Amino acid sequence: MGIFDKFKSQGRHKAKKGSDTAEQRMNEKTGDRYEDQIDAGQQRIEGSLGMDRDRDRPERH
Repeated sequence: MGIFDKFKSQGRHKAKKGSDTAEQRMNEKTGDRYEDQIDAGQQRIEGSLGMDRDRDRPERH
């Protein structure tokens, strides 16, 4: 794995963590009333950023 691959992997990991944190906070603020809609929105955003392609792959460190 090259150095650029390592940076790319770290960036994806940080973006995923931020996305998950945002989803959790929105669910807390809405009392989980819109959990399905928030999850669908998160998946659409991650898909448009290409983050969904890495879901099935294990994390490399």
